[in-house]
Amino acid sequence: MSNQLDQLKAFTTVVADTGDFASMKAYAPQDATTNPSLILKAVQKDEYKALLLKAVKDNPGASVEAIIDNLLILFGLEILKIVPGRVSTEVDARLSFDTAANIAKARQLIGLYEKAGIDRKRILIKIASTWEGIKAAEVLQKEGINCNLTLLFALPQAIACAEGGIKLISPFVGRILDWHKKAAGRDFAPTEDPGVLSVGKIYNYYKKFGYSTEVMGASFRNIGEIRELAGCDLLTISPNLLQELKDSSEPMARKLSVDAAKSSDAQKISLDEKSFRWMLNEDAMATEKLSEGIRLFAADSVKLEKMVRESQ
Repeated sequence: MSNQLDQLKAFTTVVADTGDFASMKAYAPQDATTNPSLILKAVQKDEYKALLLKAVKDNPGASVEAIIDNLLILFGLEILKIVPGRVSTEVDARLSFDTAANIAKARQLIGLYEKAGIDRKRILIKIASTWEGIKAAEVLQKEGINCNLTLLFALPQAIACAEGGIKLISPFVGRILDWHKKAAGRDFAPTEDPGVLSVGKIYNYYKKFGYSTEVMGASFRNIGEIRELAGCDLLTISPNLLQELKDSSEPMARKLSVDAAKSSDAQKISLDEKSFRWMLNEDAMATEKLSEGIRLFAADSVKLEKMVRESQ
């Protein structure tokens, strides 16, 4: 019997959720995702400080913002030497409520990749799943800039992304579980895990109504969650959980499929900005986790800026 990681790869595209190159090489994922927290964590390690110093050295007199943009690209370029597919590079979370600024930053990042000889098809620009972020991604998609809408916690966010023709979404399984564990004062088995159920609902909705947007489950707390989402389009998984999957040879069954989704009881929902904001507002977990996620990524961006200044 092959290990669970290899079994999972038969159903689902496996993505490495890390900024650590050695981990990517060890688990042979198709794609890789990064975010400000992962980049910050990586550049604090001796083996990656050289990239930070290179970004500073290669851009004398440049603003801190420009140096960080170049640092993100340097990480992306190294990752693309390892994975055969795509890398996700994230827009500053502090732009989450500014449509025009998200568009401008995404164009800038894609321009830097293309200047380095990378086809834009290999890049996903990560943007927070606010109304403004989704509207920015709609514009970018029409320009051939593929987007990964992150910090996604609820069906209205997913529906707005699908209606906007977004390439990919990253619903956060573990952070949904965290909220419900705290609220309920108890843990949840993988089969009743609120994060797992949320991603399953989104997957079924997309497949039943024929949307092309890819669903990539993210932010896992245990391999039980991953097993319950086997069959999802993509799953982005941290190195420690990839290792757990690799160490296990227990059988893994496909849990999500297009055929099953088509027979689901999902009902079509029409959304405009007012109904999007109302539905999100009515979901306390999604509202709180979206806000918290933006704050945490923004805080790590500030720490990264401090490291750049200290290296100049």
